[in-house]
Amino acid sequence: MITYAFLQHYWWFIIALLGGLLVFLLFVQGGNALIFLAGKSEAERQLIVNSTGRKWELTFTTLVTFGGAFFASFPLFYSTSFGGAYWVWILILVTFVFQAVSYEFQGKMGNILGKNTFRIFLVLNGCLAPLLIGTAVGTFFTGSDFYVDKGAVTDIAAPTISRWGSAWHGLEAVANPFNVEFGLMVLMLTISLGALYLINNIDSERLVAQLRRTLGVSFVIFLLLFVLVMYQLLTMDGFAVTESGAVVMESYKYWHNLLAMPVVLTLLLCGAVLLVAGVVATLVRKGFTRGIWLAGPGTVFAVMALFMVAGYNNTAYYPSTADLDASLTIANSSSSEFTLSAMAIVSLIIPFVVAYIAYFWRKMDKQSLTSEELERGEKY
Repeated sequence: MITYAFLQHYWWFIIALLGGLLVFLLFVQGGNALIFLAGKSEAERQLIVNSTGRKWELTFTTLVTFGGAFFASFPLFYSTSFGGAYWVWILILVTFVFQAVSYEFQGKMGNILGKNTFRIFLVLNGCLAPLLIGTAVGTFFTGSDFYVDKGAVTDIAAPTISRWGSAWHGLEAVANPFNVEFGLMVLMLTISLGALYLINNIDSERLVAQLRRTLGVSFVIFLLLFVLVMYQLLTMDGFAVTESGAVVMESYKYWHNLLAMPVVLTLLLCGAVLLVAGVVATLVRKGFTRGIWLAGPGTVFAVMALFMVAGYNNTAYYPSTADLDASLTIANSSSSEFTLSAMAIVSLIIPFVVAYIAYFWRKMDKQSLTSEELERGEKY
């Protein structure tokens, strides 16, 4: 029999999967961050823009789907975070708007700002979006300043369930070094993924050589940040949920979660191994260009594991530093059993959607992008 608790955990698994796919698809942002860093000539920059321009809609669509799934399955998180920490989410959405406008108008006739102005917007999106998203996810482990009063929904004058305690509305997250380190780690990861994708997608010996050098630097920085973040995560106090539903601090909570969930630990280790293997093979073997297809699934697995560590095993996935009992858990923030059941049926089409995307992705990237192709075809 499918229970309410099973549905809640199932939908947290879906959220974890979408989060993993989103971080993987942020290779578009990582590639855009390299427009001027790796692209030394106009032709090389045009190749990078056209390569990422083929995929940017997938990233944006996944971001919207991720937010929509959170809204439908865990509406209290949506109303608390999106309604309280709105400056962070507004900044993220603004950078994606800049991205869409840049792809659309940089090559248009009458562009008085010039191509490079719009490319700077793409670079800003490539740097700020992963940084802000990573910083926001970091608060899943460190907590945010909010209050929750479900009884307020009956107050006709002010039916507001969640209230933010800080006037900074989410920007205060940067005051916590762990959150910033988490954001920088995600940024370096996406730059590495972007370099791997471009190496696989572009046929230009000089540009690929420059991308390999950039990949080596960005991945070393990522590894240093990853070790630092994981050490802090596994040794910090976490937000545990007792049998009565109260939230208490527990030493080494996230380390205990990994030990209590060996499948999640295995998923994290497999993800890390695949990611490292994809990068190392690309750097060591000159003719190897398919590192993205090792690092991509590795990224999805590792991010899924982190989401599971944050939410499973009686853990508050969105802790409140203002009031521990206001912290959000899988049990106290989900939709009704009927809603989760109905959406679970709809979620069964996800594998078919993924297969559809994979099919057309393969057709689109069957041949590597070259400068000669750009001369014959449409440019962004």
